Amino acid sequence: MHRDWIILAGLALGVTVTNGFARFAYGLILPSMRAELGWSYAQAGWLNTANAMGYIAGAILTMSLIGRIPPARLFAFGLLTTTLSLLATGLVPALGWQTFWRIAAGLFGAMSFSTAGALTAGLFANEPRKNALAIAILFGSGGGLGIVLAGASIPPMLGLQGDEAWPWAWVMVGSASLLMTPPGLWAAWHLRNLGGRAARPAPLPIGRMLPEYAGYASFGLGYIVYLTFLSAWMREQAANPMQIALTWVLLGSCITVSPFLWRGIFARFAGGTPLAMILSGIAIGSPFLCFGPRRRALLPLLLSFVCAFSWPRVPSRISRGKISRPRRGPAPSASSPSFSPSLKPPVPMRRAGSAISRAPSV
Repeated sequence: MHRDWIILAGLALGVTVTNGFARFAYGLILPSMRAELGWSYAQAGWLNTANAMGYIAGAILTMSLIGRIPPARLFAFGLLTTTLSLLATGLVPALGWQTFWRIAAGLFGAMSFSTAGALTAGLFANEPRKNALAIAILFGSGGGLGIVLAGASIPPMLGLQGDEAWPWAWVMVGSASLLMTPPGLWAAWHLRNLGGRAARPAPLPIGRMLPEYAGYASFGLGYIVYLTFLSAWMREQAANPMQIALTWVLLGSCITVSPFLWRGIFARFAGGTPLAMILSGIAIGSPFLCFGPRRRALLPLLLSFVCAFSWPRVPSRISRGKISRPRRGPAPSASSPSFSPSLKPPVPMRRAGSAISRAPSV
């Protein structure tokens, strides 16, 4: 039994790489890349669009493969290739190569991220309480840890070395990913017999799940723009590197604890109520950053992200009431593309502040 929790730690470190690093570290490195490479905000936003395109493709590909290839194999392959993509991002500054590696990080990251939840659910399949705790640890601690580590290290390093050191920021992210990859591969190896090739399950009831997809699209439209351009906006507001680092560490910490704060809500409601409450929290908290001094606006923003990052638990809760057990494996992958198209649009705006202030909250 203790080994199961160690395996969970390995899976969570995989999520740290594929979610915390692959999706959110770019927001911390973006200001330096833009300043050093002379990019417009449209070009900077394009790289996030490219990452979203990769994520959509990866989620759809995973949904088609998960019934034929063991999820542990998909998780391991996605984790390893995401790590290599992050390392390669710092090698060549050309926009074409940057686009390629951001697409690759999105595609392979989605493959690993989507299967991590299925593997975790299999650890405690017959113990609902432990299952809920494990999912909370996976998505909260995994993704939050990546943001804490990146936030604590990248802004101070770039503040000391200057914008020209942005490739080394990617090397730092890739090196940290390399250290976390072996535990993730070890966990996948121990779960290699979970699932596997089987008859393809019946199609998901897409029509019945459309409201859920619409909610995810609204969620994606609101939060990724904030995280992508948050550091750039703070630099425009004359924030120093330590202030930026502190903000990201607090965000990552809030993300880490958010699933635990929401455990009672998820235990009580199996339908769409938790998703509606999460979206309402984002809608209430997000605008404060645009209409007040930084320090006054920071607390509501952090509270909104406490709401936001309980979202990975919602698909499994809703799917339990809408689809049969054999079809639940592809459900998280099917939910992913619904919010990816709107997550990371190019933002052809002159200032990061206007990029954030015009971003819809939900």
